[in-house]
Amino acid sequence: MKEKELISQLQQLRQIEPSKDWVISTKNQVLGESPKFTLFPYLKPAFAGLVSVFVLFGLFSFAQSSVPGDFLYTFKKITEKGQAIFVSEQEKPQTSLELANKRLEELTKIAEANQVKKLTPAINEFQASLSEAARSLSRMEATSSDPVANKKLVEEVKKLDKNKQLVEEALGVVFGGQEFDELQEVSEKLEVKLVIDDLETRTLNEEQAEILNRMKELVEEGKYSEALGLLGELNQ
Repeated sequence: MKEKELISQLQQLRQIEPSKDWVISTKNQVLGESPKFTLFPYLKPAFAGLVSVFVLFGLFSFAQSSVPGDFLYTFKKITEKGQAIFVSEQEKPQTSLELANKRLEELTKIAEANQVKKLTPAINEFQASLSEAARSLSRMEATSSDPVANKKLVEEVKKLDKNKQLVEEALGVVFGGQEFDELQEVSEKLEVKLVIDDLETRTLNEEQAEILNRMKELVEEGKYSEALGLLGELNQ
């Protein structure tokens, strides 16, 4: 072989490169590294992220059954605040009342289990949720034209009142105070409006029409409870 041909072939050999898989495999054998993540380095952070997601999902799932005073209760509150972001202004009164009822359910669970140390944080959580519900309802127009929404609010307040009485009997304490009174007043205002609107669509006799007028007068005076009290006379 001529000298020029030999040099040309050697130059061509220098341009040949080994495959990446062979290089990585040889490196792993020499250094004793596991090829599990070395072959696919992008899987390592992805796998770690996936594990973190599953851990957080598990924590938030278990947290839903927690009560005030539990370690996981913080995660439960974070979940509720996250969900509240997507609630519209019109739905906030209903959502706040549902949360207040949920706090009462937690308080009932604590009372039944006789977990004395958790009573104070549970009562505080209920009072805070009750305050928010009262503020939310006070901002809402009592003359709302949506009878379905108003009816749901009235039902939720009645449920709250019933649950509160049960918890008060079990614990031997009374809580709620002025905020609950304000909540009930707004509820009565909504309820009497529903009643009056319904009566105005019906055919009434002279006596019933007179009762309806008396109810309207009481509403103008802000005596919603008394106006609702006339329903007994109306049904006689």
